[in-house]
Amino acid sequence: MEDDKKATEEKIGQLQLMEQNLQNFIMQKQKFQTQLFEVDNALKELGLSKDKAYKIVGTVMIASKREDLIKELKEKKSVLELRIRTIEKQEKSLKDKATEMQTEIMSSLKKK
Repeated sequence: MEDDKKATEEKIGQLQLMEQNLQNFIMQKQKFQTQLFEVDNALKELGLSKDKAYKIVGTVMIASKREDLIKELKEKKSVLELRIRTIEKQEKSLKDKATEMQTEIMSSLKKK
């Protein structure tokens, strides 16, 4: 009986860690989604503008070729989309494991 209690407590601890990891994934995904939103807006502005284009490097704004900026932003967008998809896959896998762990914990608590 004591071993069952210890195993259940360990599972609860593992579930809490999974939930913390899920929160970290959610925060990372939100950060990347914000960056993606900014990149999309920058691409829209560059598409509308025929004027000079500028790029911020550190604390300095420098003139840049419009085409180069568009290419750079599209590459950044591609990387961000890949990161978001990867996080979503990890998030889904962790959610599935957490749900499974929660079911195990609930069934062992009901046995008592």
